[in-house]
Amino acid sequence: MGKEITKEKYSDMVKKASPNSPIVTNCIKAFVVGGIICCIGQFITNWCNVFGLSTEESSTYTSIILVVLASLLTGLGLYSKLGKFAGAGSIVPITGFSNSVTAPAIEFKKEGFILGLGAKIFIVAGPVILYGVLTSIVVGIIYYFVS
Repeated sequence: MGKEITKEKYSDMVKKASPNSPIVTNCIKAFVVGGIICCIGQFITNWCNVFGLSTEESSTYTSIILVVLASLLTGLGLYSKLGKFAGAGSIVPITGFSNSVTAPAIEFKKEGFILGLGAKIFIVAGPVILYGVLTSIVVGIIYYFVS
């Protein structure tokens, strides 16, 4: 019979083959890039306020502008490079959500508008939307009965 590998031996092999992750460096990169994205958003909001828009209108325009910028950067192939550098710092803000919808749209466009683009555009963002909505419903029901 063939050589069988125990779980412990396999685990040791994986540890030797896998590079160590610089956790502190990755956290700093994520914090800085996420902070820069948020500062850009705050700048856009303040800029809109200067032109007399209400806070609610400014927030709406800020979201729209950030989504469009992230989609543009995704289309140009730059957002994936930012994601490789920043990790979660580029995923958490609204720009990460925009990227998670735009990237599959670009990737599956060649398979057609219905079976490619239409079927797979939310392949990454779909679970986020689903579980976000379900979680908000559960929290809403709990809040209703607690208060």
